[in-house]
Amino acid sequence: MSAAAESSAEPAQLAAAGRRVFQVEAQALEAVGQRVGEDFARACRLILGSRGRLVCTGMGKSGHVARKIAATLASTGTPAFFVHPGEAGHGDLGMITDADIVLALSYSGESDEVLMLLPALRRQGNKVIAMTGRPQSTLAREADIHLDVGVPAEACPLHLAPTSSTTASLAMGDALAVALLEARGFTADDFARSHPAGSLGRRLLLHVTDVMHGGEELPCVGEDASVAEALVEMSRKRLGMTAIAAADGRLAGIFTDGDLRRALDRGIDVRQARIAEVMTRNPRTIDAGQMATEAAHLMERHRINGLIVVDAEQRPVGALNVHDLLRARVV
Repeated sequence: MSAAAESSAEPAQLAAAGRRVFQVEAQALEAVGQRVGEDFARACRLILGSRGRLVCTGMGKSGHVARKIAATLASTGTPAFFVHPGEAGHGDLGMITDADIVLALSYSGESDEVLMLLPALRRQGNKVIAMTGRPQSTLAREADIHLDVGVPAEACPLHLAPTSSTTASLAMGDALAVALLEARGFTADDFARSHPAGSLGRRLLLHVTDVMHGGEELPCVGEDASVAEALVEMSRKRLGMTAIAAADGRLAGIFTDGDLRRALDRGIDVRQARIAEVMTRNPRTIDAGQMATEAAHLMERHRINGLIVVDAEQRPVGALNVHDLLRARVV
């Protein structure tokens, strides 16, 4: 490393350079945000009224941004995908139907690979929304709607590497996605359905029935059972608890490891005692149709490790504990 390079690598100077980037890009975003108006609203209305998808395209850094915008739109209720403009000219244009809208990104507005697509798109009848930094560019003039993402300066001190401009384009894409999301009434449940493998998807899509132990796996004894019989049932089902059912099938109570310890502290002979003498009556329960996250919140709020799942008639139909929620990665 040269002496000059070592000098420029001082921690304070490096941190100052980083802060300047945030300052320059914040100013760029503020400038672009001020221009979000009628053209932006027209673009949103055009997309909302479309029967097709939103096809995002761009070359180089603009292509990377376009790909991210397509992913954000698709995950928030607007069917979208990315098409590489170079590949589109060699067959991938067939992926675009006449019902689709094209969102074309090019900061200069003069990218040859993007411009060469316009005649074919026009012949097919596609509407084009351009996102450029030059309102007088070819792409901006030829598009049906232009979104101006021009920035006062790049954060790159050489004014060469796309920095502020790509940030501004990403922000404009996010603005489109959020405006369309709100207009469509897109909900957290809708988001979860497009993210089933993510932590949010698991939390919002998993129901109690997906994680509970039911049927033969449900630990349950009658109200007339002995404590010894309840302990056998608990040991066999390995949940640290058992439901206690009344004669009519409804839940009468619960017996847990904690109840056993308390019974032993009281000197009760577990070999002779009936379960009705030591069980916890009116325990916390959860309905079978509720979300697994609600079970987690209930356990946390009341500092308990397990729940009996009941149906509409208060009959025990399942059981789950905190380990089941951990395995399902709900908590």
